[in-house]
Amino acid sequence: MQATTLTPLRNKVDSFESPDFYCIDDLLTAEHKLVRSAVRNFVKREITPIVEEYAQRAEFPMQLVPKFGQIGVFGATIPTEYGGGGLDQISYGLMTQEIERGDSGMRSCVSVQSSLVMYPIYTFGTEEQRKKYLPRLAKGEMLGCFGLTEANHGSDPGSMETNFIERSDYYLLNGSKLWITNAPIADIAIVWARNDQGKIRGLIIERGMEGFSTSEIKNKWSLRTSSTGELVFQDVQVPKENILPEAYGLKSALKCLEQARYGICWGALGAAMECYEVARRYALERIQFNRPIASYQLVQKKLAEMLTDITQAQLLCWRLGTLKNDDKATNAQISLAKRNNVEMAQRVASHARQILGAMGISGEYPIMRHIMNLESVSTYEGTHDIQLLILGAEITGMPAFK
Repeated sequence: MQATTLTPLRNKVDSFESPDFYCIDDLLTAEHKLVRSAVRNFVKREITPIVEEYAQRAEFPMQLVPKFGQIGVFGATIPTEYGGGGLDQISYGLMTQEIERGDSGMRSCVSVQSSLVMYPIYTFGTEEQRKKYLPRLAKGEMLGCFGLTEANHGSDPGSMETNFIERSDYYLLNGSKLWITNAPIADIAIVWARNDQGKIRGLIIERGMEGFSTSEIKNKWSLRTSSTGELVFQDVQVPKENILPEAYGLKSALKCLEQARYGICWGALGAAMECYEVARRYALERIQFNRPIASYQLVQKKLAEMLTDITQAQLLCWRLGTLKNDDKATNAQISLAKRNNVEMAQRVASHARQILGAMGISGEYPIMRHIMNLESVSTYEGTHDIQLLILGAEITGMPAFK
């Protein structure tokens, strides 16, 4: 797929600085701040000048893939011996926060590559698989996708129909996966399928394998900069060395989703921060009835509620990051943060749209793009309602979705 160079839709300077009402920067290390600054500058330089135009055209900016590799956002927590960054979980969270401030579609690409492709290869793969794939994925020389969701099995992936049977020296894979980020442009796919015994396993599928094809989903109103599509497998002969030997059962796939949800917690915060800052600055500049609209009580109420929401989410992300650094974060804790922060971001974006009035729906500002993107973020990697049920099961000990 050829990268296309587009003219920026607007030439406004991206002077974003994140709100920090509770001095949360005091809880960050010098390395955390350095990582955040590097990614923030990258977003200002490479993403915000072009993202509105790419969103209007519903096109993914392929030229950013190697650049993501160059700044080290692919596999940030993977050990350096495999090409990763060797960074901690808070550093990775800050990366996703900054990238999603630019656009959710860009963060989706990074999340899939890091949490849903590189993570399972590192965690469940062989040493040969790690050496073969991880360095190229980290550099952005290769792009991956994660095949779990099917047309008839979204929130219930355990009922998947994609399957493979064992032959003498290969596996024969059949089925399909839908709503897969990066599918149309991916070089490899981490695919989850049932074996002869009905057990779910993970396999590495490479583009070019006979019988493996992809298609793109068109006419999306959300995540328009993200390349989303379908994976189709028709008698694909998969070499036996491409199975992930340590990936057994649905729990392995769900473990990958935990990593992705963690990034979403921070990413949604980034989208909220952008909407808040745009609305705050607009309110100070927009004159109505001979006064800036920031001087009116109802606008101040919205801004105060937005800042309160963001501050709470910042503290939630930081604490969750420290728990993950200590390998203590539970699935339910990640679900709580994902549900809370995405809902918070939707609320903040809605307030921002109201403050901007008619300009809130214009591509001259990012608000409506974030609103549309967050509708998808609320659904993927486990819907808003499923996150609630995960918490409910944790509270009561009685799963409501089985």
